Amino acid sequence: MSTGKQPGTKQAAGAFDVRNVIAGLIGFYGVVLVIVGIVDRSEEALAKAGGVNANLWAGIAMVAVAVGFALWSRMRPIVVETPEEPRED
Repeated sequence: MSTGKQPGTKQAAGAFDVRNVIAGLIGFYGVVLVIVGIVDRSEEALAKAGGVNANLWAGIAMVAVAVGFALWSRMRPIVVETPEEPRED
């Protein structure tokens, strides 16, 4: 079974890099909180957080962290060496 890659070559981990998974999850939850913060601006919700729109600010912070993880993953990718296939004698 051939993967099309030369044995012993190096390649980036890509989608299997845990930083991409973390960025995706934090980014998704951040976008949800930003939407909730924009839609739900009732006095009751603001009173619970001391007059601050906590959902909006937490969502913006989470999106910023997700962008940071994604940039980190792109700038410094994890390089994985493809294993050599065993020879059949």
